[in-house]
Amino acid sequence: MSRLSMATLLLVSLLLATAPRLAVVEAVVVEGLTVGFYNRTCPEAEQVVRDVVTNDYGMDHTIAPGLIRIFFHDCFITGCDASILLDESPSGDVPEKESSANGFTLHGLQTIDVAKASLEAMCPRTVSCSDILSFAARDAAVAAGLPSYEVPAGRRDGTHSRMDDLPGNFPVPGHTVPRLTELFASRGLSQQDLVTLSGAHSIGGAHCFMFSNRIYGFSKTADIDPSLDPAFAQRLRKMCPRPKPDDIPQQAPKVNFDERTGEKLDNAYYQELLARRSLLTSDNTLALDPQTRPLVEQYAKDDALFQQRFGEAMQKVSKLDVIVKKNKGQIRRDCRMVNKARGVRWMPIHFLKPPKHPMLQMINWFIRGFQQD
Repeated sequence: MSRLSMATLLLVSLLLATAPRLAVVEAVVVEGLTVGFYNRTCPEAEQVVRDVVTNDYGMDHTIAPGLIRIFFHDCFITGCDASILLDESPSGDVPEKESSANGFTLHGLQTIDVAKASLEAMCPRTVSCSDILSFAARDAAVAAGLPSYEVPAGRRDGTHSRMDDLPGNFPVPGHTVPRLTELFASRGLSQQDLVTLSGAHSIGGAHCFMFSNRIYGFSKTADIDPSLDPAFAQRLRKMCPRPKPDDIPQQAPKVNFDERTGEKLDNAYYQELLARRSLLTSDNTLALDPQTRPLVEQYAKDDALFQQRFGEAMQKVSKLDVIVKKNKGQIRRDCRMVNKARGVRWMPIHFLKPPKHPMLQMINWFIRGFQQD
């Protein structure tokens, strides 16, 4: 890990301030998926995925938010095509997995690998990685306390993955409601979906560098974000030291989004927002903005409504830009690799990987987010 000077950070920050926003590709909800899609070709498919997720969750409850996050990050960019699972792309592009929005923060990839390997042994070349990821996200949510919901299947896997598709097209911790609403709308999702899906932060947590701007050097007049509960801000400071230019992101402490029921997918997240105890700007803004606050207040009072709508929103996300035609995409044999064509020796172009998630890359990502509102 290279040491980065503050001067370098400031220079890049200035460059990012004048960088144009990338074009957003509109997403569509695709019909053509079927509940029970594998009933004839691989009847145990959903049960196998459920068993793997349940087993891993029993050993590590952080698998639940990890799998939901992988699913959302996959579907939000190029649709639910399992492109986030690829270790490399035939085109030679740096894959989504290497983005600073993903990288070392992805958790649950091995769970998908185990489910895929199990299904390949039972039903070779039958169950797509994108369907496995959609099943796994549902099963993770159920393991964390959500009522079960149906997941229609029949997705095929994509063959491309580009890290460059993310900047400017993906929500980041510094965004506020107007920008978040714009991004969700471009992906076929409503403002209600935005508030509902943000409830995934009822479980899991965030590394300190993702919200340190709120507890250190917030502005010229306030060191701490005044919208934070003061006692909560002081607790965060005890858990998160003041950031330094040579900090290593992988070693940053992690704090639960929800102090009270951090392993249960429930409406406590919204109650914490109203109590001014949120970590990320993108969460806090939901309680501050007059457009979204009424729904935050409604969910804070009605857990059953939140859980119902969360399942519905996850179903909607699972249909974004899916590949259903047999002449498109493929059923990958390994979720990390695109299938080689028969009779062809395919050698992927080996890209020069950037340094593994240096602090500069992470800070650039969040600065870009702050400047897009």
